[in-house]
Amino acid sequence: MATAREQSAGAEARVVSTDGTEIAFEQSGRGPAVVLVASALADRSDTTKLAALLARHFTVINYDRRGRGASGDASAYAPAREIEDIAALVEHVGGSASLFGSSSGAVLALRAAAAGVNVDRLALYEPPFVVAEDDDGPPKDLAQQITALLAEGRHGDAVKYFMTRVQGMPGIAVFFMKLMPKTWANLTELASTLPYDIAVMGDTQQGKPLDAEEWKGVAIPTRVLTGGKSPAAFQRAALAVTEILPQADHRTLPGLNHGAVVMAPRKIAPQIIEFIKG
Repeated sequence: MATAREQSAGAEARVVSTDGTEIAFEQSGRGPAVVLVASALADRSDTTKLAALLARHFTVINYDRRGRGASGDASAYAPAREIEDIAALVEHVGGSASLFGSSSGAVLALRAAAAGVNVDRLALYEPPFVVAEDDDGPPKDLAQQITALLAEGRHGDAVKYFMTRVQGMPGIAVFFMKLMPKTWANLTELASTLPYDIAVMGDTQQGKPLDAEEWKGVAIPTRVLTGGKSPAAFQRAALAVTEILPQADHRTLPGLNHGAVVMAPRKIAPQIIEFIKG
C-alpha cells in the first residue's frame, strides 16, 4: 500500500476497511493529514473544490463514503462500519489525521473521534442536531418512510422526501433540480445511502439536549462552523456541541447557508486552515 507521501496527487486509490469493503479516495497536497467526510446525498465530487484549497496546506484525503461513488459496500450497515472506514484512511496517512465533516458527515466525524479513532482536530460544518423542542426536526417515521420508498424502487421520491421534509427545501427547488439530468441522476443513485445517514444521526434530532455521555470521548480541539443565513436551529446545535465538549468553539460565517461546502468553499477553507494549523 502506498504511503501518504508516495501516493500521486489526485490519483484514485483504495483502502480496505475492517469488513473487507474497499473505500475509494483521492489524495492531494502535503503536510498534516485532513480527511473530508461527506454529508447525506454527497460523494467526494461535492468536496473537490474544497479539497483543492486545503491541499495547499495539508495532505487531503477526499473519499467516497461506503455505498457511494467508487467505494464498495456491504450487505449489512451500521455506523460502526463507517467509523472503521475512517480509521482505515487515518491509518493510511500515518496513524493520525484531522477530520472535516459537513452536516451528517460532521456527526459521523464526531462519532469517529468519540469511538477512539486517532483524530488530531475536528472541524465541523453545521452538524444537524435538533436540540430545542421548538426546532423543526425530521418526521418521527423518517427511517420507515425512506426505507419503504427505496424498497419500492422509488429512489427519486426518496430524494424528494428527504430534501423537502428533512432539509426543508421548497418543492419548486426540487422540481428545478430534476431539470438537471446529471445532477438528479447522481442524487437518485446516492438515495440508497440515506438510511446510513439516518442511522448516523440516531436519536439526536428529537428536540432534546445532547447526551454528554455519548460524546465524552471527544476531548480534542473542535471547531463548529455555521452559516449566518442558516436557520437558527443550526446555531443552537453548534452551541450545544461547544457546551458538552471541553475544547470546542463556534464561529458563524456571514452570508453562508447549509450548502456552503459545495457553493462557497473559498469562504469555508480559511477557517479550516487556520483552525487545523492551530
